[in-house]
Amino acid sequence: MIHVTLLGTGSPLVDPNRAGPATLVRVGGSTFLFDCGRGVLMRAAAAGAAANQLTATLLTHLHSDHITDLNDVITSRWVTSFAPDPLRLFGPPGTAAVVDGLLQFLRPDITYRLDHHADLSWDPPVEVAEAVDGVVFEEGGVRILAAPTDHRPVHPTVGYRIEHEGVAVVIAGDTVPCEGLDRLCDGADALVHTVIRADLVEGLPIQRLQDILDYHSSVEQAAQTAARGGVSTLVLTHYVPPLQPGTEDEWRARAAEHFGGTIELGDDLHEVQVG
Repeated sequence: MIHVTLLGTGSPLVDPNRAGPATLVRVGGSTFLFDCGRGVLMRAAAAGAAANQLTATLLTHLHSDHITDLNDVITSRWVTSFAPDPLRLFGPPGTAAVVDGLLQFLRPDITYRLDHHADLSWDPPVEVAEAVDGVVFEEGGVRILAAPTDHRPVHPTVGYRIEHEGVAVVIAGDTVPCEGLDRLCDGADALVHTVIRADLVEGLPIQRLQDILDYHSSVEQAAQTAARGGVSTLVLTHYVPPLQPGTEDEWRARAAEHFGGTIELGDDLHEVQVG
């Protein structure tokens, strides 16, 4: 069984009801955080998880809305651990440079806390592993594979497949349909996919919003990706425009035109059991 919680289902636009993109996956006694959008640790706390309980954090890409609160994850894990306990962070090339920048940004706070707490004598430890393809984690019966996705001009970007005891869940991140994502989805049980309602965005007379159409999957495209992979459950998240109460069936209907399995969507903290 793999337990998936949509911590944040929002987008770069600030929403009072939706945190930024983040997904929590609990499996085999391990806890994994995928992306670190706005408010991630508040939502994690509501789901019964904390930064010092994370087995690993994995980034799909380095767009600001997906890493806004990475600094909070780093700091909170550091100040709530009573011995050095590195944050294991996986992401595409560029992740190490982002972490270096964040640690420099946090340097005044790090100095204050080291000066104040006699039992805190180490800097925030972060172990970064950059990868875009292949196995990135394999411990305790849990295996996580990465494959390149297509969110150009954002490059490189990564999707992940979590496997445990014959059950597999894919975290797509932001991407259009592509070979790497198809490879991850092949025979998986569930696909968690960020989506846009292209039909709604196309009608907005704002070029900056029109620009998102060429590097995100529509609801229909996400459903087609799930169908190609033989996935049983499609979990929609990162809704653009924001999912409005009472419109859930519209989103489901658009996906159901192309996918015959279970379609999940909802608010922050929506939970899905897979397997």
